[in-house]
Amino acid sequence: MDIYFSRMARAATTADAFNAVAEPRRRQILDVLAGGERPVNDLVRVLGLAQPQVSKHLRVLREVGAVDVRGDGRQRLYRLNGHALKPIHDWVKNYERSWSDRFDQLDVVLEELKQKEEGDDSDA
Repeated sequence: MDIYFSRMARAATTADAFNAVAEPRRRQILDVLAGGERPVNDLVRVLGLAQPQVSKHLRVLREVGAVDVRGDGRQRLYRLNGHALKPIHDWVKNYERSWSDRFDQLDVVLEELKQKEEGDDSDA
């Protein structure tokens, strides 16, 4: 069975933002950087990963444009580039209406249950 899987083409993680953020650690890095610019050592400390692992993930995120880097003396500071994540936002936005409709339906059911419960309390 492994023979079949080894022949399947895999999309490169640097092909686009979707592939890059498919990895949970890279999403964690983006979450941390959403709070502002950070040096790699801060990311290492916050994430509890080894520096080479963090650097590898940052490289992938830089290659898709999700992260920018700038030098500040001897430090390299990383920051989120939200523009590169726009394709993900646009794709998820297509499902927002469906979620909103379902939440609206849930609100109706909850209100009906609340009214029924209030009616049962007054009958006692």
